[in-house]
Amino acid sequence: MNMRVLLTGMLAIGIAIDGFAAAPTAAQSWPTRPLSMVVPLAAGGAGDVLARILASRLSELLGQPVIVENVGGAGGMTGASRVAKAAPDGYQFVYGNVGTHAANQTLYEKPLYNAATDFAPVALIAETPIVLIARRDYPANNLQEFIGYAKANQAKMQYGSAGAGSAVHLACALLNAEIGVEITHVPYRGGNPAMQDLIAGRTDYQCALPADAMPQIASKTVKPISILSLDRLPTLPTLASAHEQGLTNFTTSVWGAFFFPKGTPAAIVRQLNEATIATLETPGVQKKLQEMGVTAIAPARRSPEYLRQFVESEIAKWAAVIKAAGISAAGAATRP
Repeated sequence: MNMRVLLTGMLAIGIAIDGFAAAPTAAQSWPTRPLSMVVPLAAGGAGDVLARILASRLSELLGQPVIVENVGGAGGMTGASRVAKAAPDGYQFVYGNVGTHAANQTLYEKPLYNAATDFAPVALIAETPIVLIARRDYPANNLQEFIGYAKANQAKMQYGSAGAGSAVHLACALLNAEIGVEITHVPYRGGNPAMQDLIAGRTDYQCALPADAMPQIASKTVKPISILSLDRLPTLPTLASAHEQGLTNFTTSVWGAFFFPKGTPAAIVRQLNEATIATLETPGVQKKLQEMGVTAIAPARRSPEYLRQFVESEIAKWAAVIKAAGISAAGAATRP
């Protein structure tokens, strides 16, 4: 065989082999620059604090800074929409929640995106059970007494929330439907003014995040009624769950999850999923989450496939609640 032909053939084979080897290497090189975690919530709230705890550990594990960007507006859809439209290159992802990726699909007449199809699910991260609290002089000390009083006095009662369509508003709407009462909702512009009016006795009850409720419970400015979940919360061990108090299997929570834009390579999705799981298994992170009253997702529920199915089920769940209660978001957002 001609030596030149032989060398040319060997070179071609070498190039082909190198090409096959280069493909996984390129995927494994991610990330090579800082990542942006879009948090569609105001800075300083419980969800933002949680996202920053995760971002700090993710930065260590990924070897690149994970920069938190607060992008609020339209019930969180502004920030989530930005990620849905971003390049699917693995450098921008959103810390989505029950509002951005479930309730808003029904609350708004024309949502800015399809939460079930416009994202690449990465991992369900955490759930925060809701705490039912009442004014200090509410004439009930447990959930069954609360239900009895509410049924007898629903025409003159009011409950507050951080805003129409907020996660805590929907939690109370779900509870009201479960116990069969229709009570006037008073929306506030944020959780703090809603809490202040409950403390002052201007409203009768509200559904709150543990981080917001625990200081008021400790100072005895509000009356704790129940954790709206199956199990008790370690940070409120003496407060019985709704399941324990007769609302069998009743649970409502605020959840958080990571999503990339649709079309992000599966290898990158897998790597962020693995880094997220490692973050959740970090003892220091676990301690901080427990202090906030947040429950890390069990291992069996952390896969991208599980999150995809979970989002679809959450959209359907909250659509039923929202439609039954006649809830809508004022000034519905529209697609540009």
